[in-house]
Amino acid sequence: MSKTNVLEIFSSVQGEGKFVGYRQIFVRLAECNLKCEYCDTNFKRSDFCNVETFAGSGKFRPEKNPLDSATVAETIKNFNSQVPAHSISFTGGEPLLNPEFIRDVAKSLKNFPPKIFLETNGTLFEEFEKISEVVDIVSADIKFPGIVGKNLFDRHKKFLKVARKKDLYVKTVISEETTEEEFLNAVNLIEETDPEILLVIQPVTPVGKIRAAAAEKILHFQAVALRKLKDVRVIPQTHKIINLL
Repeated sequence: MSKTNVLEIFSSVQGEGKFVGYRQIFVRLAECNLKCEYCDTNFKRSDFCNVETFAGSGKFRPEKNPLDSATVAETIKNFNSQVPAHSISFTGGEPLLNPEFIRDVAKSLKNFPPKIFLETNGTLFEEFEKISEVVDIVSADIKFPGIVGKNLFDRHKKFLKVARKKDLYVKTVISEETTEEEFLNAVNLIEETDPEILLVIQPVTPVGKIRAAAAEKILHFQAVALRKLKDVRVIPQTHKIINLL
């Protein structure tokens, strides 16, 4: 039984990507290995985890960190008995900084109906390999050098290779600052791995100096990607529109 620093556990609607609108139980883990300019999440370690008092209530009670995997698994089971969920979303921060914890929670939920859903920045391929057998769905970002300050395409390529056997889709966040060259590099990387992998273009929710991309730019990027990939969708952060967690 492992322990880690958990920031939040709550029940809500997935607001991004392929599974928009699906009810999920979210387990938000602390810390991240990247610093994206558009990040809207406080992923710093905390002395307490905010645990929803009832699934979807929006009301929370504090639980002392670190939490152990058995306690988190029981909380998930309790939420699912209140409101059935499609999947359990491990998110962050970067959840793959805690592979042992994810594996232990998932194993405690063996034969439990909701699937295990991993939201990741798609760079920690070694860590993913350690837990791939317990993960059902993978939402993997491709981060552009202009946003994170370094080129991560080689790590993304290796990640997609080890995750492609799962229900995998890729997400790219597009801002006014995103260049077509960066975007095409991401598209080519996906095509080389498997052109049938779904690409979700996510228009950025403006924050700080990051500006929203023009509609014409988003449509152009989708058209370019559709020449190489089978399925390319434009999906914004819908939970921001209706003010959900």
